[in-house]
Amino acid sequence: MDVEVRDNPEESRYEIWRGGELAGHTDYKQRVNRIHFVHAEVDPRFRGEGLAERLVRGALDDARRRHLRVVSHCPYVSKFLDDHPEYQDLTQPQA
Repeated sequence: MDVEVRDNPEESRYEIWRGGELAGHTDYKQRVNRIHFVHAEVDPRFRGEGLAERLVRGALDDARRRHLRVVSHCPYVSKFLDDHPEYQDLTQPQA
C-alpha cells in the first residue's frame, strides 16, 4: 500500500495517508523561520506499521527543504530527534 506524507497548512499539520486513508498527523505552529511541533498521533488502526516514524521523518525533511528551524514540544518528535543525529542540525540555532 502506498504511504504519503502531506503538509496541510490550513489545519497546521502534516498528515500521513496510507491507501487513501488518513492514518495520522503531527500538529505544528509556524513562526517566521521556525516550526514548533506540538503533537503527533497515529490512528490505533494503523499502529505498529512504522507510520509515526515516517510521518515525523517526512515533516522534518520538509522543514529542512523550507529552511526552518525545528522546536519540539511533542515527546514523540523529541525522542525521534534524540535518536536520529542526522536531524540535529534542524534544532541548532542558525549562525
